[in-house]
Amino acid sequence: MLSDKLAKQIDFIKEIDKVKYIQRKTKLFNSDRNENDAEHSWHLALMALILTEHSNERIDILKVIKMVLIHDIVEIDAGDTFIYDSQKNHSNTDEERLAAQRIFGLLPQEQRDELIAIWEEFEAGESPEAKFARSMDRLEPLLQNISNNGGTWNEFGVNYDKVYEKKQIIKEGSETLWNFAEGLINDSVEKGILKKDKS
Repeated sequence: MLSDKLAKQIDFIKEIDKVKYIQRKTKLFNSDRNENDAEHSWHLALMALILTEHSNERIDILKVIKMVLIHDIVEIDAGDTFIYDSQKNHSNTDEERLAAQRIFGLLPQEQRDELIAIWEEFEAGESPEAKFARSMDRLEPLLQNISNNGGTWNEFGVNYDKVYEKKQIIKEGSETLWNFAEGLINDSVEKGILKKDKS
């Protein structure tokens, strides 16, 4: 017979399977298939592991990996908000906060409190770990869109100014990765896969 603690942990594990069904607007590298949230989170975790040395500050990489693995779990309830959505504010986390309380609330109290705190830290974007985790979150779709000749930028009429504005958050986590990303953004304009005119 399961202990109450283990039963709660198993309930949480079953619930987060739903992350695999949350479709993002961004497509996989060199592909026409949309990425799901589980794939996105896995990719960010490995990126963080590989790119740790480029962080602006010393970081607890395990905490960063936890952040990127759980940051989109709230989308099970709140859904995915496209970063360039002009109707819905991407930084409005009211729905997501309720989702965090419900989903992480399935866990035993100690684990619930830890994951909610880590999720809140990521959302606040102030700690060195959160800054680096968020830089991973912005870098991955940039690389994907470039691999797909503009991808969602062209599909949704996103222009240079919007991309540049949203991607600058990379700089807060890593000046090195921002210099790389900025070069990619500018190259994308030269290659004609990112427009500088109005969207």
